[in-house]
Amino acid sequence: MRQIIKKNVRTFMLFIFAAAMIFSFSIDVHAKQAPAKPTSYRTVTEIHDWGATITKVIIDVGKPVNRNSVTKDTFKVHVARSDDRVATPLLEEGYRTVTKAYVADKEGNPVVRGKYVVLEMEIGPSVTLGSALNYDGEFNEWVASDYTITQVEDIVSKSGTISGLVINTYAGGTKETVDDFSSGKATYDNVTLTYADYTPAKEKEKNPLIIWLHGGGEGGIDTTIPLSANKAVNFATEEIQSYFDNAYVLVPQTPTRWMDGFTGKADGTSIYQEALMALIKDYVAKNRDIDPNRIYIGGASNGGYMTMLMIRDYPGYFAAAFPVCEGLNDRLITNENIQTMKDTPIWFVTAKNDTTLDPTINTLPTYHRLIEAGANNVQLSLFDDVRDTTGLYKNEDGTPYQYDGHFSWIYVFNNESTATINGKTTTIMEWMAAQSLK
Repeated sequence: MRQIIKKNVRTFMLFIFAAAMIFSFSIDVHAKQAPAKPTSYRTVTEIHDWGATITKVIIDVGKPVNRNSVTKDTFKVHVARSDDRVATPLLEEGYRTVTKAYVADKEGNPVVRGKYVVLEMEIGPSVTLGSALNYDGEFNEWVASDYTITQVEDIVSKSGTISGLVINTYAGGTKETVDDFSSGKATYDNVTLTYADYTPAKEKEKNPLIIWLHGGGEGGIDTTIPLSANKAVNFATEEIQSYFDNAYVLVPQTPTRWMDGFTGKADGTSIYQEALMALIKDYVAKNRDIDPNRIYIGGASNGGYMTMLMIRDYPGYFAAAFPVCEGLNDRLITNENIQTMKDTPIWFVTAKNDTTLDPTINTLPTYHRLIEAGANNVQLSLFDDVRDTTGLYKNEDGTPYQYDGHFSWIYVFNNESTATINGKTTTIMEWMAAQSLK
């Protein structure tokens, strides 16, 4: 009887062991082969010298994976860029070059273990697949960048193997530094201006105000465009802010162009001028910690034109001005205007090969007339051309990448306009921060 019981027990135990092995194998296979949870991707846009660029995608792979389980060859990244405003909406499509891959948290920060993977991609002034904007000949606008991220190598980690992912569900995106700005709008005498603004940390001391007026391609009602089509966001970066011990930044936006005058384009007037001044005064009044003695105004191209009108018609209000590749033809500036403008500290920036707004009929004759009139705080940065200064981007012959000669604002945003003042090499931001109406 005992032998029968022992035999039955042994048989039962063998059955339990076999069942456990089968169940364990089933779990292991399931862990390795079960599809991951729904996947998606997010984009990260950064503003560079040439404009807004999607620099990376953050992929939700559905379940945690280990550091070093992915490489730049794990995924292929395809993008199709389109703009519904143009006759043929599809602008271009192709595969982007992945330069780096790593496991990250939801915000894209590298971690030891996480369910997100960041793919950094090749960028540059000639890498158009990464461009987040499109200029249709009139205005810039955000394009639809539709990504399809295809897994081509297995991801092996403690939680099993992930393979065969095709990720094309967009879950949103971030625009670095642009997202630090707020937006608003105001109407004066039936003229509505939108604006973006940056507010520094509140402190007991007064803060200066930097006003930037956008170029001709950044008009409209989307206030992120004037920040992103060129690197105007740089005014809110820690580097630039450090020169001013924290500054407000106001970026007004016109529905069309600042150059729209009462009798025609760039006629020496602007239909938006009074509304712009009203907006500035209201903004200063609402932010009581703005120092009225340290209000600076500048702009590029169309915005440079408007900068010149503002210092011409509101003398004594702005502590300094920095018109860049400005478009106010010197023949429209009277000798009386020169006398009015000469007491405002001004720093002109332009390039000799600017064919959009020729400096020989705009900036240069006006600068020389101001000097001849006795202006004692007027500077000029006259560049031969506009080139990459980071050392990262080259022409085919190995020389620094050359931008369009109109893009001299690049030197301003990077604080690379300098002058010798009182025997010292001074940058444009150092100079501006030192100006005050007092």
